[in-house]
Amino acid sequence: MKPSLRIYRSLPPPDRRAPCALTIGNFDGVHRGHQAMLARVCQVARERALVPAVMTFEPHPREYFATLNQRPELAPTRISGLRDKLAALARYGISQVVVERFNAHLAEMSANAFIEQLLVQGLHAKWLLVGEDFRFGHKRSGDIDLLREAGLRHGFEVQTLADVTDRHGHRISSSEVRTALAVGDLERARHLLGHPFHISGHVIHGQKLGRTLGFPTMNLRVAERCAARSGIYVVQVHGLGERALPAVASLGVRPTVEDRGRVLLEAHLLDETVNAYGKLVRVEFLHKLRDEEKFPDLPALTAAIAEDARNARAYFAVHGL
Repeated sequence: MKPSLRIYRSLPPPDRRAPCALTIGNFDGVHRGHQAMLARVCQVARERALVPAVMTFEPHPREYFATLNQRPELAPTRISGLRDKLAALARYGISQVVVERFNAHLAEMSANAFIEQLLVQGLHAKWLLVGEDFRFGHKRSGDIDLLREAGLRHGFEVQTLADVTDRHGHRISSSEVRTALAVGDLERARHLLGHPFHISGHVIHGQKLGRTLGFPTMNLRVAERCAARSGIYVVQVHGLGERALPAVASLGVRPTVEDRGRVLLEAHLLDETVNAYGKLVRVEFLHKLRDEEKFPDLPALTAAIAEDARNARAYFAVHGL
């Protein structure tokens, strides 16, 4: 994380509010469409001596309404956790992020109140960039025209950015990334994201079963509703040395040894033994080997893990790190 990134869990305190160039959205995955928006915000911020800023929401508004309406199946899966989202926003030049809690108060806020309380008074927005279909306020009553009218009154400029498309003319969106990850299409996800899909987190203690089986693993908690398909993957692990380390990883609920249904990421380093507990690592997904399976016993599981490790080594022998 860049130390220059200022993160606010609500509006900045009055003495920290500076005129900003702002964009608003969920930014799940910070894909290539998002990156185009961030580049434009940073360009205008430099030209006009403004702070490049993002307002995002936690949880995702669709997740909030799915919970409210007791329809959990309508909640979107998550491409990235908050840590990875903030790191990406910093990497693409943003220096201020406001993480607004999406709750009943925000859901019921009128469009005019959203503009006046958040954009004008709370953030001192002087330039605003949103997508062409941006809606906001109670029951999505606010639109681009309302923003532009308010901008004339309050002294901020509003611009929109057309959808960014891939080489086939398809819109690049978080939904497209989720679809690719749900079917295990890492190449498509990489194309949409502009980089390999990854999960980061601190290494935690597990049941030590992998060590007993001869394949010690590093365990990472995974955000609820992780967008990636459960399965076995060839990965590389960053954060344990000067270079990435080759590994094979299991993402899933470990049906052979556990029945609690909690998703866990377990990575087995192929050529290193590292005491990684407590360290912050980034696991990049390179290739899907197979879906998660339930095996009849531990010997069958051990044989499958050994085969996965052989296949991962074969992948690296061809593709390198």
